[in-house]
Amino acid sequence: MSEKPAGAAAGSPEGTDTTSMWQNSPPGSLYDYIRVASFSLGPDGRIEQWSERAAELFGITPAQALGRDPQDVFTGPRQGVLFSGDALPGHDLDGRAWTGLVPYQRDERQQGLAEIYVMPSRNERGERAALCVAVDVRALQGIETDIAASEAVFGQSPLGFFFFGTDLRLLRVNESFAQALGRPVAWHRGRTPHDFLPRSEADRLTVALRQVLDSGQPVADLQLVGPVPGRTERRRWSVSLYRLHGGSGRPIGVAAIATDVTGRRRAEREAAGVRRNLALLNEASARIGTSLDLETTARELLDVAVPRFCDLASVDLYQGLLAGDEAPPGLADGSAELRRVAFASAVSGAPVAPDTCGAPGSPGAPGAAAEKAVQVGEVHRYAFHSPCAGALRTAQPQAVPGVSGQSTLAVPMVARDTVVGLVQFTRTRGSEPFGERDRAVAVELASRAAVCIDNARLYRREHERALILQRSLLPPVDPEAAGLEIACRYLPGNAATEVGGDWFDVIELPGHRTALVVGDVMGRGLRAAVAMGELRTAVRTLAMLDMEPAEVLSALDEIAHGLGRPGGKQSASRGVRGSVRPADLSEVYLATCVYAVYDPVTRRCTVANAGHLPPVLVEEGRPARLLEVQPGMPLGVGGELFEETVLELPDGALLALYTDGLVESRDHPLDEGLQAFQDALTDPARPLEDVCDHVLSALDTHHGEDDIALLMARLRGLPAGHVGDWTLAAEPRSVARARELAREQLPRWGLDALVDTTELLVSELVTNALRYGEGDIRLRLLLDRTLVCEVWDGGSVQPRRRRARDTDEGGRGLQLVGLLSAAWGSRRIPDGKTVWFELALPDGESGAPDAVEALMSLY
Repeated sequence: MSEKPAGAAAGSPEGTDTTSMWQNSPPGSLYDYIRVASFSLGPDGRIEQWSERAAELFGITPAQALGRDPQDVFTGPRQGVLFSGDALPGHDLDGRAWTGLVPYQRDERQQGLAEIYVMPSRNERGERAALCVAVDVRALQGIETDIAASEAVFGQSPLGFFFFGTDLRLLRVNESFAQALGRPVAWHRGRTPHDFLPRSEADRLTVALRQVLDSGQPVADLQLVGPVPGRTERRRWSVSLYRLHGGSGRPIGVAAIATDVTGRRRAEREAAGVRRNLALLNEASARIGTSLDLETTARELLDVAVPRFCDLASVDLYQGLLAGDEAPPGLADGSAELRRVAFASAVSGAPVAPDTCGAPGSPGAPGAAAEKAVQVGEVHRYAFHSPCAGALRTAQPQAVPGVSGQSTLAVPMVARDTVVGLVQFTRTRGSEPFGERDRAVAVELASRAAVCIDNARLYRREHERALILQRSLLPPVDPEAAGLEIACRYLPGNAATEVGGDWFDVIELPGHRTALVVGDVMGRGLRAAVAMGELRTAVRTLAMLDMEPAEVLSALDEIAHGLGRPGGKQSASRGVRGSVRPADLSEVYLATCVYAVYDPVTRRCTVANAGHLPPVLVEEGRPARLLEVQPGMPLGVGGELFEETVLELPDGALLALYTDGLVESRDHPLDEGLQAFQDALTDPARPLEDVCDHVLSALDTHHGEDDIALLMARLRGLPAGHVGDWTLAAEPRSVARARELAREQLPRWGLDALVDTTELLVSELVTNALRYGEGDIRLRLLLDRTLVCEVWDGGSVQPRRRRARDTDEGGRGLQLVGLLSAAWGSRRIPDGKTVWFELALPDGESGAPDAVEALMSLY
């Protein structure tokens, strides 16, 4: 029907909308599927009308059918009829209805079976006629089969099926869909999405339905969330939409398949949470513990946790453990003091470091007035019955009650069965509260950080001990020496590096001479520091034997060569370079050292070098320069010979000894560093401490790659008036002459209190020189911070102190020297030996030693 009758609306009852019965409708309906055809019989029983559908169905044109007896038409050479009873009506129209099956064959390949309904009728003249309707039986059988299959799928499928008409109202739903929404099937007919979904979800579904209906493009996996009557939880469905078409291809609605994915979504969410937690722990492994600094490690933990795991977090560490104590009081019961070392927040306006565990005087303390939150760096305690104290006591995580909507976990940091601190994770309102899986992740994060923090704590403790050891092996900050003004600096590497093997020393030698030593053990760590201590001790021991600088380095080379061997034994093939097997190279200790001896009387400096950087000399009016000394091989190679360089140095000259950390860096080559060092020494007349500070500020000394040792000495020399030097003949009267010279010299220096003692001791040394020595005798008195007396002779036999028997007339001279002097000794010289003693200058409070009492004590 293509048009609405003109008078339909006028004759309709008031309020009746006739458009629901009479309206334009495009072709396409159920008849498109069942293939219905029609024709009519006139009063004479012949075919009067033949529809186009009949011609299409039977393959007989109107010209072949009109005016003919239907019996002839359907019993032609290609047609046949199967009667259900009587014969096909023809000329006899008796007014009875008739039904029959008519096989037909449109061509050689296409066969069919039609069921014909003959319905009696009358024309306008009242004559009998008939209306015939033919239906394709096989099409009906196919439709029945399709309907049965569709009903089976629609009704028995566990998936939710539902159909919307073009007006976006439900036409039909299956039982699965009805059960998923908790309402009967009949309730849904005629409903819109707003009747069974929340408004926002209904709007989304309506838009999707309209889009599919208009465009024909299907929509897959549309996620909808809504409540189910009788259930407290919200359900989630995955909906796929596609457009339905009639037999003619026109849209007739939208079909949908709905799957309840609530469980799958929950599993996906849990799997995503597991993946997220694994990624978090993996990142924690990579980012936590990159340094051996406690505070840095704590901040790295919070950088990982905030905001990916929580919104707020803080780290507290036991104050006693930070100070190096193994087990501070209160550690077991959680009452010991803690220091907040780190805090992080992803929430704007959050306090600096909230305390939800009730630290005394904190906002969370039960019954306490809210004061201020615990600040980073502040030392505090947790209330004994608070969850945080409980976590510290039990080493188990505790849930901390907080404000509404806030979730907090207090997780102890346990390393090697020791609780080192506490970390608090907090999720604010709007975030998902912590669950069991979150608790496990929090424990894992805290454990990883605890191990790193404990490692950092142990490293800090051992590093501090190593530094104490290393610095204890260094000389005093302001060493003193005769004829020298000395300033020194020692800068260890930064706090993250290990201790090193750099050292320097100032050793006072007999005759007011001074040994200046700077060395560097190759490598780093405690072993290098211990090796440095052994070498420094060996240097001082060898120096006190008053050996020449080259001899000192040769002996030191042997000592270093044996440090890496069991028991310190020297190699049997010492001096053979191939004596050290490749497997032993890791145990070889190598060191560089420069050893210089300055004599303030002669102004001579004797230098020997073992692979160290050469000293720098600055003379007045001349630029700084590197001393040309033989470089030598490093100590520890074994069997090397060292050479000495003797220099005449004027008063006022500046001598600088240093380690390579001062001039060497990755940022510039060694030559540039040496030149920069020399350029910094432009004004040697400045105070020596200022010169040191200027050098350290001018050079790059903050690279933290190596320790730095700097030893600077300004040469003063002994004034001529402080030296008494005489040569005596090898004859007995020289003993009296020596006493006379001492008696005359000391009053000139204002040392009258030392005359008697000095006269007695000089007499003993000159007497021994006459008795056991050879050649002329040389007497020298030196005045500086102490009084030194030296007696030289050409003999090579060193004096030996012995205990005289009561009946012996002699043999007590050296005992007397030992009793009355502050120190005494002897040393070899190129043409003999020197025996010396030293007396402390009177300070006005203590007098000179009593010679008579000393003499009496020998008997």
